[in-house]
Amino acid sequence: MNKTTQRRRSFLRNCAAAGLGLAAPSNMSPGLHADESADLPACDGPYYIVFNASGGWDTTYLMDPKGVGGINRLYQEADIQTEGAHQFAPNDDHRDGGLSNEDFYREFGRELLVLNGLDYSVNNHSPCSRYMATGKLDSLAYPTFAALVAACKGPDCPLSFLTFGNYSATGNLVAMSRVPYLPSLKRIANADSIEGNIRAPYHDDFALSRIERALAERRAERSQQPLLPRRERAENMLYAAQVNSKALARVTPHIPKSIPKQRLAQQAEIALASFKAGVCVSANLSIGQFDSHANNDRDQMKLIPELLEGIAYVLHRAEELQIREKLVVIAQSEMGRTPNYNKGDGKDHWSIGSIMFLGPGIEGNRVIGQTDEGQFARPLNPGTLKTDSENGIRVRPEHIHQALRQHAGIADHNASQQYALKVPATEELQGLWG
Repeated sequence: MNKTTQRRRSFLRNCAAAGLGLAAPSNMSPGLHADESADLPACDGPYYIVFNASGGWDTTYLMDPKGVGGINRLYQEADIQTEGAHQFAPNDDHRDGGLSNEDFYREFGRELLVLNGLDYSVNNHSPCSRYMATGKLDSLAYPTFAALVAACKGPDCPLSFLTFGNYSATGNLVAMSRVPYLPSLKRIANADSIEGNIRAPYHDDFALSRIERALAERRAERSQQPLLPRRERAENMLYAAQVNSKALARVTPHIPKSIPKQRLAQQAEIALASFKAGVCVSANLSIGQFDSHANNDRDQMKLIPELLEGIAYVLHRAEELQIREKLVVIAQSEMGRTPNYNKGDGKDHWSIGSIMFLGPGIEGNRVIGQTDEGQFARPLNPGTLKTDSENGIRVRPEHIHQALRQHAGIADHNASQQYALKVPATEELQGLWG
């Protein structure tokens, strides 16, 4: 076994250890295999980031404020703040770090679309997480939206679907990639160097070019020969390592020199560097501990500002990387919190919640849907997007996911049809994106 083969296999082992899935390009002709300059094309966006407030956020302390009926203890109805079309709970005086609602809405309210009164139908973590992530409650097979859009728009990207936790099923449509730390990304991006040190390459550029050309010519020659399935898979994996290692090298210039302290910011840097390099389509970001069965106010006042700070970090950093105009952001949770407190000053599971969006093709400064004073969802007319007790529907995750598929332009893709949501045409949310 020569050093090049050893290096490629070592690269594959490192990828497997990091949870990376590598896809061999399926659309390259044999002629391209012999081209030493052949490389995976860069994904040029849009890019999708899904923020998951895992555990169940208290929407009355964010985008669906209630200052009546003892639903919360930190503000009254007269204290509710307004920014454009948005109403939100004041928390600048109560937050424990992070970004206040006031500052978040002041900066991003004009870009933000909020939907209140989302009905999860159940209130257990596992089915709720699955339902919110996939739009399908009664199946374990369906992919998350982030995985589906990656499979439709960039299945050959080395890190097409990145996930940092929460429900992350792929439906066997695309590889699930996990890169937990920025140093891990650096080592993977510089797989042709010793321990990821770009100053210590295994070969100089001339030698590497000759090796790559020889491998490509060998693959082109052997692609015309019948191979046993195991041998064919092994050769495909070797070629995938070759092509993906070159593509992943594009990530290196965008990896920050210092590691941010915030947990969402660390995840964001990995995703954004991968977006900028064109090797990733979507990322599933997550922070937990929102399940505030005890001390609801204290926990939510720590976690909601941390979440908003993470969203702001992504948008600011995307601006620096000049991909902000290509970035679609979704912020969600698998449930809400009850309108009443329990004996431990906490709030339990509630099957009504909210979701937020912003990005290209999404008209901001809008709030759709309502909950009443008891925090129950009001029916929404899918044609007018107005509350309508006679002709309205209960908006559920499948309605949101059908709209997301339409926004991304993948509703008619074969992968989407394979996992159809079967939302009646009369229930599709008309004009949700503006």
